[in-house]
Amino acid sequence: MKKLVINGGKPLSGELTISGAKNSTVALIPAAILADSPVTLEGVPDIQDVHSLIEILTIMGVEVDFKGSTLTIDPTTMVSIPMPSGKIKSLRASYYFMGALLTKYGQGVVGLPGGCFLGPRPIDQHIKGFEALGAAVDNEMGAMYLRTSEEGLVGARVYLDVVSIGATINLMLAAVKAKGKTIIENAAREPEIIDVATLLNNMGGKVRGAGTDVIRIEGVEELHGCRHTVIPDRIEAGTYLSIAGAVGTDVVIKNVIFEHLEGLIAKMQEMGVPMEIGEDSIRVLEAKNLKMVSVKTLPYPGFATDLQQPLTPLLLKAQGEGTIVDTIYPKRVKHIPELVRMGATARVESDMILLEGPAILKGVEVEASDLRAGACLVTAGLMAEGTTTITGVENILRGYDNIVEKLTNLGADIKMSEIEN
Repeated sequence: MKKLVINGGKPLSGELTISGAKNSTVALIPAAILADSPVTLEGVPDIQDVHSLIEILTIMGVEVDFKGSTLTIDPTTMVSIPMPSGKIKSLRASYYFMGALLTKYGQGVVGLPGGCFLGPRPIDQHIKGFEALGAAVDNEMGAMYLRTSEEGLVGARVYLDVVSIGATINLMLAAVKAKGKTIIENAAREPEIIDVATLLNNMGGKVRGAGTDVIRIEGVEELHGCRHTVIPDRIEAGTYLSIAGAVGTDVVIKNVIFEHLEGLIAKMQEMGVPMEIGEDSIRVLEAKNLKMVSVKTLPYPGFATDLQQPLTPLLLKAQGEGTIVDTIYPKRVKHIPELVRMGATARVESDMILLEGPAILKGVEVEASDLRAGACLVTAGLMAEGTTTITGVENILRGYDNIVEKLTNLGADIKMSEIEN
């Protein structure tokens, strides 16, 4: 078990480069097994979720080579076997193997998703979609058994009752080799979905409309290997933008796509954070006399649920009262009690977060209950007077590539060490 120790109050300046998107990569890796020759992904983040997926691939007989940020996946020797439930419990995105295995082998056994506990994560929309394509889905002792008839999956029209990134991607993976045409209506529009569609099309798939709410897929018989560069991680970028606003004097964040972050940037500008937007970089200058704003998370292109926790410490630096309402994961509030222990004036009422600022935060021992709560506490620790110790670091390492090195290079006093029993 590891802990992070942060000595706060150090002003940050310099440059950092954003890694490839975690939420793309965890779908691109299962997508790659649909090819009949090697797929090379460039810009892959070196994070725990990627290593968990690589382990699953290795167990299935896939040859994998991960050097630097380049991941080569060769599925030519792959075999269809039930997936190891232990790995899946720690990794929510392993459910993308459902769509991939179903269309590749006509069957699959996948444990139910794990990852951060943010309240219920129903996979009913995934199942509804698979059944529409002709699959039988049974839940037996915590694992999903997926089967198709002899003729395999057949294209269909699927209307998603709720906008779901996971279900949209899983159905794209299942439908890419299904017979005939599939139409996914009320599809999620996130940039990561466009990234997955781009890979599938580079492999020979016929996916149209990704990034809109109607995706049309013409099934193909085979897919081939290719090279693909992962888009930059907009959540990592948003986290560092929030950190730069909170404790930066002059920070340049490179490898960002401004359009993917418009919701966050608009809020930061509304608060009064001075920013210079470049072609693929954003410069954040020292922020003073910030004013409090209220935030409501919504499906893309609205404010991302994954960014409400990382933004919270910056809000606490601002003058006034504000609220955060998360319409995607209303139970995403576990960072608030930890911030209160650090001196924040904040509370949760009926899933609404109420904040009052500016707060003077003090370093204490806190726990990262999930990935983005961990990012929130890192920012709070950098802002706080004294020393902050964060446990539950494994949650942070699931989604942030080299976070200690990146912050140290900006001038932060942050170290990771083992917890002594």
